[in-house]
Order: sequence, then C-alpha cells, then structure tokens
Amino acid sequence: MKFISPKTDFAFKKIFASQESKPILISFLNALVYHNQPLIQDLEIIDPYQSSPLPILKDSFLDVKAKLRDGSLVIIEMQVLQVESFARRVLYNAAKAYSLQLGKGEGYRYLKPVIALTITDFIMFPENNQVINHFEFREKSTNISYVENYLQLFFVELPKFEKQLEQLEDLDELWMYFLKNAPSLDTVPDKMAQLPEFQQAFGIASQANLTRKELEELGKREMFIHDQQGLILFAEKQGREKGMKQGREEGMKQGKEEGMKQGKEEGEKEKAQAIARQLLPLLDDETISQTTGIPVEEIRKLR
Repeated sequence: MKFISPKTDFAFKKIFASQESKPILISFLNALVYHNQPLIQDLEIIDPYQSSPLPILKDSFLDVKAKLRDGSLVIIEMQVLQVESFARRVLYNAAKAYSLQLGKGEGYRYLKPVIALTITDFIMFPENNQVINHFEFREKSTNISYVENYLQLFFVELPKFEKQLEQLEDLDELWMYFLKNAPSLDTVPDKMAQLPEFQQAFGIASQANLTRKELEELGKREMFIHDQQGLILFAEKQGREKGMKQGREEGMKQGKEEGMKQGKEEGEKEKAQAIARQLLPLLDDETISQTTGIPVEEIRKLR
C-alpha cells in the first residue's frame, strides 16, 4: 500500500479540510496546539479563502480554516518551500483573519481569538531545538501576557522532528511522524492503527483511494515543488559562488567580510528573482510579490 505525502497542499487539504475530516482535524489540533489534551470536542471546517472588502488588502488562501465551539478561529498552513518574507506572510494572514471577523458597525467585543498553526518543511528558528514553538503577546521586561491574547502563532518545524517509529509516545509525535514519513510507509503502523482518526487519515492518503484525476493533480503539485526546490538550490549555489567571487574582489579593497555580505545579498536577490520567473505563468503579480518579497513593480518588469 502506498500513501501520498501530506506535505503537498493538495494532500494536506484532502486529509484535513474535507467535511468528513472533522475527527482527524480535532485530533490534530488537540495534539499540536493543546499539548495532547482533548480540549476541542467539536469544530466547523469553513472556507479557507480570505477575501477582503477593502481593495488595498490582498486576498489570501489558507490550507485549512476552522471555527471552534467558542467562536475561535484556527487557520492552518503547510509550507514546503522556504520563500522570502514567509514569516511576515504568516503574521499578515493571522492579523487578517482576526480583523475580518467584524461586519460593518459591529463592536470589538465580538472579536474572537485566532490561532495560526504553521507547519514547515524547513527550519525557521535555528536558535532552539524545539519542534513546536508558540508565540503570543507578552510584556518584554516582565514577561507578563497581554490582557487578552487573542492572536497566537504556533510553528511546527518538521526537519527538527527526528524520532523513529519505536520512539513515538504522545499524540503530537504520531501526527508529526505521519506528516513527515507517510510516503515511506507500506502499512499503517500498529501505534496509529489503534486510533480511528489515523485509520481515517491513512485511508484518505492511500493512493488506491484516489481518482486518476486526483493522482494527476498530485503529480503536478509534487513536480512543481521538486522543480522549485531544485531552483532554490541552484540559485543558492550561484549566490554562494558569486558571493565568494565578489568577496575575494572586494576583499582587496574593503575587506573580505564586507564583500561576502554583499555577495550574499546579491545571491538572495537572484534566488528570489529566479523563483519569481518560475511563478510568472502560474500566479498574478500580487501573489508572486507576496511569495518572493519582490516589489510588484519589479515583478512586472520580469514579464
């Protein structure tokens, strides 16, 4: 039996955002957000498209969006590619989900908490070894929490999760192992087969249960990700080589350190431009700008 990778946006949405996926999503959120405590008993999976009534605000797409019993919103994004300004995009989407709750004339008392759960296939916080990082508003010197912490960010960095199957104990570890290793499994592990939500998740992820059209769509998404990863690696290599060359040249005049810094900046710029060129046939200028961090004016010049 073969399983698709939950890390592609197509598969992630199919597993966690289908209407029949409610038990899966409840277990997933209880594990990763609420430290394996069954605090969520019910939720409503809603349209993840965030349209803005104001033309100056960007529309945005999330992988999964759900409303809890108390009205709290949970937005979830699975990100495989490390793109420029991604951390800002996460904060933007969370703030947007919070602000768009109110209709015209409604008071702030109707605002509900927003929880943004972001799973990445790259490391965002090299400063620590924690797989799950939780951010909220706190006073800097005393570390006291804000009066109402209605905006919280959770990050799960999959590369930091290195436990093997026999080492898994808690529910959050089972879900992280599923996200990271499902395609390499031939059968559902016994530890997971005992839990109905994992039986259902593996059932959805089974290639045998996908239509030909879904398999084709999945193949296109995976090919796009592989191409982009290769493009990023190639751009990084070019950036390093150019940085080293410029570093040597500039080092003769201004010192090697300054030259290397300049080369690195040039390499990052070239990497972003290379990614943008690949996205030109697929996305509009605003979305490419949001993804790469390149101003819209420069995107238009690339066309």
